[in-house]
Amino acid sequence: MVNRAGAGFVKAVARAKPTLSLSTSWCSSRHIDGYAMAQEMAGLGFEHIELSHGIRITLVPGILKAVEQGVIKIGSTHNFCPLPTGVVHAAPNLFEPSASDAREHDQWLRHTRRSIDFAAQVKARVLVCHLGSVHFFWFNPANALHRYAEQHPAAGLAADKTYQALLAKSLAKLRKRMGPFWTQTKASVNEILAYAAEKGVRLGFENREGFVELPLDADYSDFMAGLPATAPAGYWHDTGHADLKQTMGLLDHRAHLEKMAPRLIGFHLHDVSAEGRDHQAVGSGKIDFGMVSRFWRPEHLLVLELSPRLPVEDVMSSMQRIAALMG
Repeated sequence: MVNRAGAGFVKAVARAKPTLSLSTSWCSSRHIDGYAMAQEMAGLGFEHIELSHGIRITLVPGILKAVEQGVIKIGSTHNFCPLPTGVVHAAPNLFEPSASDAREHDQWLRHTRRSIDFAAQVKARVLVCHLGSVHFFWFNPANALHRYAEQHPAAGLAADKTYQALLAKSLAKLRKRMGPFWTQTKASVNEILAYAAEKGVRLGFENREGFVELPLDADYSDFMAGLPATAPAGYWHDTGHADLKQTMGLLDHRAHLEKMAPRLIGFHLHDVSAEGRDHQAVGSGKIDFGMVSRFWRPEHLLVLELSPRLPVEDVMSSMQRIAALMG
């Protein structure tokens, strides 16, 4: 027979699991009332949700009501949330921290602070952020990579010597141009850290799927290590993005997670089909979620980030598969 103290310990251990959420990326576009949106997601069995970067300002009153009434809890939000007034479609890269234009930088700073304010208001633990990109006026090196992959759909790019030579050449071009953009991104991040700390919100810097998006995966560890020790920030891992980069020959998914594990604070979980479509149901594609689950910790946020085209059955099966791995 377990005494009361022992029973309490057992319950505490049972609760020591990551928090599983569903992103509003799956349903925000078809809702006009934030309260009804929250009710739908709670009705599927989710106690927590992520407010993604498609939250229109008109959804906010209903969301606040749902949070106040305890219909749902907000684990994380995604910059920019809510969307700037007049913007009605998901636009996480509307303003970039890498932008050298002073007007765009001011808008990025303003709306990121606004997103931090909103995250604090709904008691979210993390604001997921993108960190900009390198812009090319002509001859974006990503185009040659995409063309080659389209023209050789059956090729294993990792073992294709022609592709590897093209990749090395494209990376050299990218690194040659990225300096000012990367410097600006790091300056922008440092400009926002104190504000996030003041509001009690952590910033989750997300790995990206685009070739020219920042930071380059090989630079992520050094970037995180270069932040102040007290910075309210961590690494946010997107499984689909990592798989797409692995297909491009830019990283090894497991090795990247091993390298970033000390900085991990959360995950976007979605699968990638054999054809390269991401945001698919967990277990329907080629990602090894058993491998990914070995990096989960009780303090992490796990967010199902699924395509709005997926039926509710795919949401439920994804939740069940992740819950099984957690259990």
